[in-house]
Amino acid sequence: MSRRENRQVAVAAATLGPWRTAAGVGAVVGATDLAIDLIDGDWSSSMLAGPVGWGLFFFFLVGAVGGRLRRESGDRRLQRWANGHPWQAALPAAGGMLVLNTLAQLFIGDEGLFGALLLSLLPAAMVLTVAGVVGSVKQARDKG
Repeated sequence: MSRRENRQVAVAAATLGPWRTAAGVGAVVGATDLAIDLIDGDWSSSMLAGPVGWGLFFFFLVGAVGGRLRRESGDRRLQRWANGHPWQAALPAAGGMLVLNTLAQLFIGDEGLFGALLLSLLPAAMVLTVAGVVGSVKQARDKG
């Protein structure tokens, strides 16, 4: 397959995740962090940036890892491709995390463009790493 086709299949494979559950987990984590910030009394104009970042992180983490752990869901060809290419299948979630968290830190937080981008690199790398490792372990277990 060409590079463009691989990207399209990776994005399509990302739809296999449990995104409704991931949205619920992200909302609970974000609301919990906001409640802690409210109780803590750390009031500022960028008070929502942290909870939004945590919510996005858990949303993408649960969605990407859950998609790798699901047995039979959606198109079997997409599932086989994602199982055979665990790191490429994790890229859309990591990219989404990077872009959305950067925008949240830029517009809600006190960060400038480069600060928001740097602040978003670590969580995006963590989503990529965890989802890639889970997919690789699943791939190794399926072969063995």
